[in-house]
Amino acid sequence: MASALAKKNQTSNAARRRLRNICVYCGSGTGNNPAYKAAACTLGQALAENGIGLVYGGGNLGLMGEVARETLRHGGHVTGIIPNFLLTKEQMLRDVQELIITEDMHERKMLMFERSDAFAALPGGIGTLEELVEQLTWLQLGRHTKPIVVANIEGFWDPFLNLLNHMKADSFLRPGLDVTFSVVNDAAEIVPAAAAAISERKAPPDAAIVGKF
Repeated sequence: MASALAKKNQTSNAARRRLRNICVYCGSGTGNNPAYKAAACTLGQALAENGIGLVYGGGNLGLMGEVARETLRHGGHVTGIIPNFLLTKEQMLRDVQELIITEDMHERKMLMFERSDAFAALPGGIGTLEELVEQLTWLQLGRHTKPIVVANIEGFWDPFLNLLNHMKADSFLRPGLDVTFSVVNDAAEIVPAAAAAISERKAPPDAAIVGKF
């Protein structure tokens, strides 16, 4: 039993060493449900405590600001990547260790992709949805194999997950076009789910639900 536990811990530690940075997509607002802000803070603390860097959109507003400030507050490393035209609109957070100002959104998204080993989506708006879907599309097309974790806080992403099921039922998501990602209901499950997925692409822990569409 002890040997099995030690092996499990070694696997977990090895996965976390490979999981150096997680890119977090989330809203520039906090939404109406206090659980969204709490989830952002929980994730920020978890990233710092596990020695995993945060890569995010560079803003100081909403859930973006919450997850970044909480990561910093607990001694974590934050990389903010923001396009020049959003410096004022999203109130760029200057306290991060690394701040990259890009010429446009395309450069921003590519840098966020290149600097991350996994992706997590908290509640957010159209921008968050677009970024999540883009990573799912790239995964579907075989352009990357990085873990994607959807944080379905208080059922926020249920309509999106239902839409994917509808696409599958109508044969727009056919065999061979499957997209595998993790769905968790608690922000505390994001890091374990990403670490499990990055370890030989094995299934996430019991707390996570695997979405295959």
